[in-house]
Amino acid sequence: MKTEERHRAIAALLRQRVEISVEELTTACAASGATIRRDLDVLAANGVLKRIHGGARSLIGHGENPGYGQRELEDHDAKRRIGAAVADLIRDREHLWLDSGSTATEVARALAGREITVMPMGLQALNAVALAEGAAVSRTGLLLPGGSLVPGELGFRGPMAEANIRSLRFDTAVLTPCSVDFQDGLLAHDLEDAAVKRAGIDSAARIILAASAAKWHASARVLVAGLQQVDVVVTDRTFSAAERAQLDGYPVEVVNV
Repeated sequence: MKTEERHRAIAALLRQRVEISVEELTTACAASGATIRRDLDVLAANGVLKRIHGGARSLIGHGENPGYGQRELEDHDAKRRIGAAVADLIRDREHLWLDSGSTATEVARALAGREITVMPMGLQALNAVALAEGAAVSRTGLLLPGGSLVPGELGFRGPMAEANIRSLRFDTAVLTPCSVDFQDGLLAHDLEDAAVKRAGIDSAARIILAASAAKWHASARVLVAGLQQVDVVVTDRTFSAAERAQLDGYPVEVVNV
């Protein structure tokens, strides 16, 4: 396995296990003990797991939202396709509000260098645009929302961020919610994140929902907005006939990737 493949395999195993040993990982990943130990050190530094003697422990509590480092490793190919599809929907010279999270980072990577102005709500997305190859001659403008940064997530939150968002008008807002379902619409894990997302929705003329298949009917508690407020859904989820009929009840365009 390549390094990236091993990291994803380890993260997937720790979704199912509380703890796992280096010996078990050497077998699962067909790698040496020294290689696995290096992998675990890198993943621990990125907040994916906790290093323990002889192995690693999952950081995902029962029913809790996994950290950014874990989510960045999961469904990566799907998120990259979603990011590219969202970028195709953005016109040159648009002003764009971009949510935080691992899917939003893939959107930012796909948009880097484009002639647009974007306000990213996460440092990872901001860096994906600002530090992209050729960024010195890029025509991509960046607006910083201010506010406080959530440790680990590195997303902008708080009254200052909300006020700065609401002081502007955007052509498009790209939402990456923690969960989506047909009854409640878009949901977040905490009140501050939901408030920032609502500010983005209220300040934009067009709303694009970018959500991988795992986000549909995932566990989240805080309401953000109903699906009737969404203009375009970009997802890799294959909808059943019943789900497609429910979607047809909303004035929304669906882009499957």
